[in-house]
Amino acid sequence: QVLLKESGGGSVQAGVSLRLSCAASGRTLDYYHWGWFRQAPGKEREFVAAIYWSDDVTQYGDSVQGRFTISRDRVRDLVYLQMDNLKPEDTAVYYCAAENNWKTMIRERPSIQDIEYWGKGTLVTVSS
Repeated sequence: QVLLKESGGGSVQAGVSLRLSCAASGRTLDYYHWGWFRQAPGKEREFVAAIYWSDDVTQYGDSVQGRFTISRDRVRDLVYLQMDNLKPEDTAVYYCAAENNWKTMIRERPSIQDIEYWGKGTLVTVSS
């Protein structure tokens, strides 16, 4: 069984930075792409960022482009989401995800069933 666990969420003021981490346990997810999604209260889960398994090519949602950076540490088997210049509209539960179909991973609003592995999420609250 694969488990993804996010960490690093919290409550911050607008303009500051946070870094989220995601760790997988259970087995090594070779050939899987990694991504971050978020879900704000009363809204659908939306794509934030993803990183391609083989060459670390990245893709971002329009609302975070230029402010967020996804990266991975292959040695420690961790995936990060560096979030800079946070805004109140970034407030959401952030989910780590792993999926071996790239087109599915970068879908703007995937259903839960579309993505193979999800973490349980970490809350990020940004106040103005």
